[in-house]
Amino acid sequence: MKHLELFAGIGGFRRAMDVLTKDHIMDFHCIGYSEIDPKAEITYRANYTINKNEIVMGDIVAFTSDKKNIKSLPKFDLLTGGFPCQTFSMMGNKAGFEEDRGQMFFRIMDILTVKRPKYVLLENVKNLWNHDKGRTFIRIKSELEAIGYHVYADIFNTADFHLPQTRNRILIFATTVRIPKDFQFSAKLIAEEFDGKYRETSLLHYETVNEVLMQDVASKYFLSERIKPTLLADGSSNFKSRSDINMKIARPLTATMHKMHRACQDNYYSLDFIMSHGKVNPVDTMTKEELARLPIRKLTPEEAFMLQGFPVEFVQNAKSHGVADGALYKQAGNAVSVNTIYATLYYLIINNIIRN
Repeated sequence: MKHLELFAGIGGFRRAMDVLTKDHIMDFHCIGYSEIDPKAEITYRANYTINKNEIVMGDIVAFTSDKKNIKSLPKFDLLTGGFPCQTFSMMGNKAGFEEDRGQMFFRIMDILTVKRPKYVLLENVKNLWNHDKGRTFIRIKSELEAIGYHVYADIFNTADFHLPQTRNRILIFATTVRIPKDFQFSAKLIAEEFDGKYRETSLLHYETVNEVLMQDVASKYFLSERIKPTLLADGSSNFKSRSDINMKIARPLTATMHKMHRACQDNYYSLDFIMSHGKVNPVDTMTKEELARLPIRKLTPEEAFMLQGFPVEFVQNAKSHGVADGALYKQAGNAVSVNTIYATLYYLIINNIIRN
């Protein structure tokens, strides 16, 4: 099956399809991709074999501005994309379609209108579902239906797919293929199907963060004595939160985690918790003041990538091409979770919804 990956980032959709191919579920071949961030593209090219005939689209706005470019794309069956989500995110300004990045959905529509692939799988933040009192999602659904697609959607949590990260995202599946009336695009059903399959796959999978945390990391990942009290604080009179560390199921990775937010937004781990594989958790017995005197560190880029289902080699390959930690954290925070995409495509394939 031929695949076009838009807003590729570090290739979460492509990685899932590579593993599906390796597992002999279905053969996928990427015919092209778009990505505007040059550092993300370095990571992408460092980790995938880019066929000489593959279309490197670059900036999707520039590419789709000329319909000849769209027409020149080889025929493909599946379009995927985690289109920019900051305009719909609770952490963004929630401007939606009024902001430039929110307009990226319509660049997808430009391609779909011309090429009409049989299948579409899109990812975005959970808040897209309710954004603007639900009108944003209704608009997306109606735009796809207007050009002949049947549209399905649900909210998926990465933690339900054997990656220990609470990460709720909407997946939108659309197809021009006639679908049985009893078909359900359900995150619950997809997770149940995956539970019986994941151990047989070539995917990485973990039940808690302890399986991801490395015991020997560089000192630069440890928090300074100055910053620990701030990051561990439960907030001020205007902003209260539980800034806990040592979460066995990680909080959602963010594109800005390299800036280090309070522990209620990011993931931090004490050395004794790491070295004991989670058996010792000082959070249970210590005050915040006492915790602040312990060695505490943030996630490494390798760990962040692993929490999204990517192998450590992705980071090593990117670093060998000059990609720095800050960019790698951003890439991990922006990525789609590989296992969630694998599980979704597997479900669609075995239910004969996606077929060659």
